[in-house]
Amino acid sequence: MKKKYILFDNDGVLVETEIWYYQAILKALKQFDVNIPFEEYMKIMAEGTNVWEKAFNKGISQSDISRARDERNIYYQEYLRTEDILIHGVKDVLTELSKKYKMAIVTTSRRVDFEIIHEKQGITNFMDFILCEEDYKYCKPHPEPYLTALERFKAKTHEAIVVEDSERGLTSAYRAKIDCVTVKNEFTKTQNFSKSQYKIQTLNDLIALL
Repeated sequence: MKKKYILFDNDGVLVETEIWYYQAILKALKQFDVNIPFEEYMKIMAEGTNVWEKAFNKGISQSDISRARDERNIYYQEYLRTEDILIHGVKDVLTELSKKYKMAIVTTSRRVDFEIIHEKQGITNFMDFILCEEDYKYCKPHPEPYLTALERFKAKTHEAIVVEDSERGLTSAYRAKIDCVTVKNEFTKTQNFSKSQYKIQTLNDLIALL
């Protein structure tokens, strides 16, 4: 497999943050007596639709929902600062891959959250650039995030490979016509990865695959 560029998703691939985002949403919605079961949340995440629709349909005002979203952000950032989000071995893998490949992170996280996540991780040192939610008009599953990364690298689709852990991210790569490796993650394991060209158990397996 002759590739020159690796485009990494962030949450669930390089750091274990997705469970805490979900917990922050549940905490923010609790004030409206609204609950989103895990299976329903997985469907929303795969489709890239709105978790707040359930509150809106219950008659909650947009201003109250907006306030709750702000509260969600506060809860999430507190989790990021206090919970263990490290995935063992990631830096070792990136050290090895950086000898042969140019790498970037393509995430739909807000940059403010991303910076909290990576304040002490040292992972971004291996990357040529980072693309966050603010860097494109359409987020995953739209192809724009990964197409933007290709443009930044001045790369052709066959020269790059995407590493994802979610159906939404896989769909983004698939629509951008970039090969995708999906890495196993317990949080997203029920999602559909049939369009993935390669499936690995841990990020360490990426070295042998490439």
